[in-house]
Parts: sequence; C-alpha cells; structure tokens
Amino acid sequence: MSTPDGAAAPAAGSGPAPGEPSLDPRGVRFAATLTTVVLVLVLLAGSGWLAAAQALVFALGAFAGMRFAPYSVLYRALLARRLGPPTEREDAAPVRFSQLVGFLFATVAAIGYLTGATTLGIVATAFALAAAFLNAAFGFCLGCEMYTLISRTRARIRARNPHTAEGATV
Repeated sequence: MSTPDGAAAPAAGSGPAPGEPSLDPRGVRFAATLTTVVLVLVLLAGSGWLAAAQALVFALGAFAGMRFAPYSVLYRALLARRLGPPTEREDAAPVRFSQLVGFLFATVAAIGYLTGATTLGIVATAFALAAAFLNAAFGFCLGCEMYTLISRTRARIRARNPHTAEGATV
C-alpha cells in the first residue's frame, strides 16, 4: 500500500480523506493485536458488553478517523516515539473501511450475545477475530483487501458505463 519512497499510495478510485494523514503500519498492527485480545476475551466470556465496547472502538476509527481511534491513541502515546519514524506509510482509507467492517461484525456480535442469540454472537465474533488475527500476526488486512477489490470493481464499472465515461455529463 506504499510507494517505494514511503509515501502512501492512494487507493484506486479515491484520494486520502481530507485531513486524514497516512498511517504507520506498525500502529495498525498494534491495534489489530489489541483487537485480537479483546475478541478472544469476548469469545471466552461470552460478553455482549465487551463486544459492544469493541464495536465502539471500531466506530471511532471508522467514523471519526484513525487519529481518534482509541488503540491508535494508545500506540502513539506508548510506542510510536520509542520506535522512531516508520520506514513506510499506509493510506488511511482502506484501514477506515476495515474498521467499518469490524464495527458491523462487533455490533452483530453484541446484539447476538445481548439478545440471547449466542450462536450469532459467537459466529460474528469469530469472523472479526479471524480478520484481526490475520492483520496482527501476518500484516494481512482483510478489510483493506476488500476495500481495494471494491474500488477496482467500481472503477471497471464506471469505465464501462458510457454515462460516466470521461467527457460525459453526469
């Protein structure tokens, strides 16, 4: 997601969000690690309230921006200065999209646990946990990959539509 010179590469079909700086990928993985721990606790405790708290964490990242996400704030306060500047940066838009996907899964999990639909809570938590673990352990952001795939698909559809082709009025 970065260019060789370390600058953030824009996602297909979109530029960076206004005022949203590119991200330190180490911070993204730190957040994924904390999310993994919280989601494991949700599964072990069967706690809808803990799932709801994680949904709130995701919501802040998705809707307010990554600089306001609690795990990002924690990373900047505890680790960023000690690690030094990152050698590469990541575009914030795909990460915010992944936070939105996480928010949806955590919300479904919380609803499932809190309404007695425990199986729904377990399944939604497990899906969110799998995605968080992939990012924490391997640096593979499933939500970011979904974002890229959706962006490319939308660009292809726009290119084939004569009403949105270059020079056409919309």
